[in-house]
Amino acid sequence: MLPVQPARPVAPRPRVRPVEAPEEVAGRPCRECGTHNPPDRRFCRRCAAPLAPAPAPAPLPWWRTVWPLRRRVRAGSGRAVRLLVILAVVAALCAAGFLLLPAGRALIGDTRDKLGGAAAVTPTLVTASAEVPSHPATDTTDGLSNHYWGAPGAGASVTFTFGEPFRLVDVIVTNGASTSPQQYAREARALRMDLEMTSADGTVHHEALSLSDKPGPQTVPTGVDDVVAVRLVLRSVTGLAPGRHVAVAEVEFFRRT
Repeated sequence: MLPVQPARPVAPRPRVRPVEAPEEVAGRPCRECGTHNPPDRRFCRRCAAPLAPAPAPAPLPWWRTVWPLRRRVRAGSGRAVRLLVILAVVAALCAAGFLLLPAGRALIGDTRDKLGGAAAVTPTLVTASAEVPSHPATDTTDGLSNHYWGAPGAGASVTFTFGEPFRLVDVIVTNGASTSPQQYAREARALRMDLEMTSADGTVHHEALSLSDKPGPQTVPTGVDDVVAVRLVLRSVTGLAPGRHVAVAEVEFFRRT
C-alpha cells in the first residue's frame, strides 16, 4: 500500500450569526449618548451617565454672604453687594466713633467722679471786681461761714486761681452772710450766678447756677478737666436795699482723688 500524503489544510468557513434586532425602549434619552433608557434607571445602560443629575444649587442671597466674612460664596451670590455693605458698615462705625467719642469720654469721666472720692482744693489767689469794706473776696475761702464776700450788686465777680490743673468735680456755694437763718436774711443774696471754668489750654466752660434762697451749702456738680481758674459772676440777687449788699459766705472746690 502506497503512503498517503497529508491533505491541505482548509480554513473553516465563517458562520453567519443572526443580527440582534435593536431593543425598542420607551424612556428618556441619555443626555450624553442619546440612548433610550427605561424610566426606572438612574444611569444610562450604555455610557453610565446619570440620567437625572441633581440641579445646581441656587446662589445665596447677598444678605447671607455678609457674615461670617470667611463664608465661601459662589458666582452670582452678590460679591459686589457684600463688599458695599461691609464698606458701609465700617464707614458708619468710624463716623459713630468720631461723633460719640467726646460723649463717651464725658460719660466715663462722670462715672469715675461718682465712684471715686473727692478732696478739697484751695485756690492760691482770690480777686474780685468789687467788694465792700471789711468783707473782702478772700473771706469766701477762709473756712468760716460767718465771714463773707460783700458785693455792691449784680454784675460783680470773684475769680479763684489755682496753682496746678486739676479735675473739678464739685463746687459748693454757701450763699448769704451766714448759715444762721437770722444773719442770713440781713444781707442780699444771689439767686443766679454764671460759673466760668478755665482749663489749662485756655478753654472756658460756662455753666449757669440757680441757687435756692436758703442758708447752708449748695453743691453744684461740674466735671471739668485741667481747671486752672474759676470765675463767679453775680447775675440775679434778692433782698438788695439801701445800706445792704450781696453776701456770699463760702465757695469750696473739690477735685477727684
